[in-house]
Amino acid sequence: QLQLVESGGRLVQTGGSLRLSCAASDGSFSRYLMAWFRQAPGKEREFVAWITWSGGTTYYADSVKGRFTISRNNVKRIVDLQMNSLKPEDTAVYFCSGGPLTPTTWASDFDYWGQGTQVTVSS
Repeated sequence: QLQLVESGGRLVQTGGSLRLSCAASDGSFSRYLMAWFRQAPGKEREFVAWITWSGGTTYYADSVKGRFTISRNNVKRIVDLQMNSLKPEDTAVYFCSGGPLTPTTWASDFDYWGQGTQVTVSS
């Protein structure tokens, strides 16, 4: 059972940067595809980025490509999301998730979720 705890969310101005972090409790962390999703009020949960078990391959939603960077450290069992050039439309609760080895952008394919961390970007 993979337990995930996110941190780092806060209020930030447009154009600012934030680094979200997700800590995993289980030693099998390195077996999982890890991803970040986000959910804005009244909207469905949407994919942000994933990273393969080795960290060798990453993939991003078009809306964040070039601004966000996902990374992981399998020894420390953490996955981070560096967010730069933030926009008001990035405002959402951000969720860390662990899923199958096969890369996917579908939330339903992910088995493990954190509780979320709020990111608010003021205009």
